Amino acid sequence: MANIIPAERIEKAIYLIRGRKVMIDRDLAELYQVETKVLNQAVKRNQDRFPEGFMFQLSKKEKAEVVTICDHLKELKYSYRLPYVFTEQGVAMLSSVLNSKRAIQVNILIINTFVKLRELVSSHKDVLRKIEELEGKYDKQFKIVFDAIRALIIPTERSKKRIGFMVD
Repeated sequence: MANIIPAERIEKAIYLIRGRKVMIDRDLAELYQVETKVLNQAVKRNQDRFPEGFMFQLSKKEKAEVVTICDHLKELKYSYRLPYVFTEQGVAMLSSVLNSKRAIQVNILIINTFVKLRELVSSHKDVLRKIEELEGKYDKQFKIVFDAIRALIIPTERSKKRIGFMVD
């Protein structure tokens, strides 16, 4: 199964929305090889398994932002329906409502990816804490070095550069 769905594919389908790591119903349906409509119907038939912390529906503004960021979701732009997103717990619950071997196998891969991302974030926090401790021990002459290391660890928003030539 790991050969069928690369971990990078799953990682790219995890977004940070409302401060939570989530996956969009359309991406999940594609991974499970079912229609989005089928996935959402299964969830609606089993609503008691999906409390507020397991899934939520995007607002119009959030949908527009996701469509802007993700080229593969451009078809959502013209859809009148607002997509649902599932947290790690919601994804784990999906395997029980989509009763198939593929759903179980895909869920294992997705949960492993969520765990890997959580470990990665945790290791970045540890490195930042150690840098701050070292910075406190050494004088200001190393400030440039610590700032450079911090800049490499903490992701910053890329400035949007125009592509092409400037004409006077």
